[in-house]
Amino acid sequence: MNLKILLPFKVFAEKTDVLRIVSETHAGSFGLLPHRRDCVAALMPGILIYETAAEGEVFVAVDGGVLVKTGPHVRVSVRRAMTGADLGQLRQAVEQEFLTLDAHEQNVRSVMAKLETGFLRRFASLQHA
Repeated sequence: MNLKILLPFKVFAEKTDVLRIVSETHAGSFGLLPHRRDCVAALMPGILIYETAAEGEVFVAVDGGVLVKTGPHVRVSVRRAMTGADLGQLRQAVEQEFLTLDAHEQNVRSVMAKLETGFLRRFASLQHA
């Protein structure tokens, strides 16, 4: 398989001759072998594992995104990614950086929703005046 990991602003990794890929979805772990049917999966923040004959197993911490397999090509599009040799450190990075940032993003969205609601109320009162 050919694996391409895409970030919003660049190609994070591009690998050929990938033997297998394992990623995490909301339904649990999701594995891909070369002859698996085409598919799409929504990824959650976690560890993506791919294996090549040359490198062995490689661990990549990914933020939520999408995995698309079409024929021998697998494309993974995520917001953030980081690679590391120590699985424990990568798992800790996912918990600290990706999941904490998601909580911060939820707070920002809540504040923005309140601002938008206030703006719409004021706009509606101007129209009725």
